Parts: sequence; structure tokens; C-alpha cells
Amino acid sequence: MFIQGNLQAVFDALYTIGAIDPVLHMDWEQLNSEMNENPQKVVHVCQSVNACRGDQALLIETLKTMDQKSLYYVALEVAREYSEFQDRKELH
Repeated sequence: MFIQGNLQAVFDALYTIGAIDPVLHMDWEQLNSEMNENPQKVVHVCQSVNACRGDQALLIETLKTMDQKSLYYVALEVAREYSEFQDRKELH
């Protein structure tokens, strides 16, 4: 499952609610392993974010309803997708 639409809007919403800094200090390998063990939760949080269709206020409100682990999953997924986008962009 991927986050669709504007990744910057999702990042900005995560930053607004203070979810970015904790993830920057985490062990991303461990978090990634947890995400791989809980694919249904990752799909659910991605669907919730995608349902906001880039609406900043709705994104913030939706993210505020998520538990901490779900926020970490969203933040790591944004980082992964942005990184993959940059890799594809540099290849062309």
C-alpha cells in the first residue's frame, strides 16, 4: 500500500503534530520490521491518510486520532516513498 497524492502535505501534517522528531531518533530497521509484521495496520493507516486527499486540516485531524505506532508507520512510509521517488527521478 502506498500513500497517494502529495507526500509533502502528509509530511507537513506529521510535522505539525510533532510526529517527525521522534521518528528521526528511532531505529528505522526495527520500525520497518514491525511494519512488515503488521501489514494490515500499515494498509489501514495508508488508507486513512489517502482518504484525506491532501486536505491539510483533515490530514492533521486524522493523524491526531492515530496511536503513536501508527504515526511512526506513516512517517516511515512517507520517508520511504520520498526516497524511492528521488531514486527514480535521478535515474531518468
